[in-house]
Amino acid sequence: MVHDRFGEGLKDGIPIALGYFSVSFTFGMLAVNNGISPFHAVLISLLNLTSAGQFAGLTVILSGASLFEMALTQLVINIRYGLMSLALSQKFAPSVKTRHRLLIAYGNTDEIFAVASSKNGMVGQFFMYGLILLPVCGWVGGTFTGAVASTLLPAAVRSALGVALYGMFIAIVVPVAKEVNAVRIVVVLALIFSTAFYYLPVLRELSSGFMIIICTVLASAIGAVLFPVKEEES
Repeated sequence: MVHDRFGEGLKDGIPIALGYFSVSFTFGMLAVNNGISPFHAVLISLLNLTSAGQFAGLTVILSGASLFEMALTQLVINIRYGLMSLALSQKFAPSVKTRHRLLIAYGNTDEIFAVASSKNGMVGQFFMYGLILLPVCGWVGGTFTGAVASTLLPAAVRSALGVALYGMFIAIVVPVAKEVNAVRIVVVLALIFSTAFYYLPVLRELSSGFMIIICTVLASAIGAVLFPVKEEES
């Protein structure tokens, strides 16, 4: 069975688009509040389409870090997309040629990968285009709305909405950490490393980009050693 109807993909992409709108709204508002123009905030979302990578990238930009740090930060945070693209390519119908795979790779986010991978049978390019279209519109549209709202809303309201960013990440991490011991320990390790780099005399001299890279690699590496995935479970 091959899923290759554009309308089916479009329908499956609606809930993803709604979720993306709310998250990217916060990104657009945060970017403009820190001196990024609405045009450039929207351009970042259009060309990147990665929540964690964009928020981390904004931190690197604001710290005045080098392009090398930016590239390395994005590589560490977004390398999972390469692995997901390789896995998703096994679900493609034979009609999905290289040019289609390159276009689909642009929109292969965590949620789109999960929906496409869960389909019984294979998926075609038209289904994938439909699945990607609305989430991209939601992500870019949310960034635009948040960026414009940030220029119109009073400072007190912008400050209050800025807290939503931290609440969003807590809402994402806490439920999984409560259920999965490995995730809980990795989160705690990341918090410890991040706190150490923020307060300790020598470590706090490092730039934000390298702090993100080192904390991410250390926490994930220790998690991989402590909680390896057995071959039959992968």
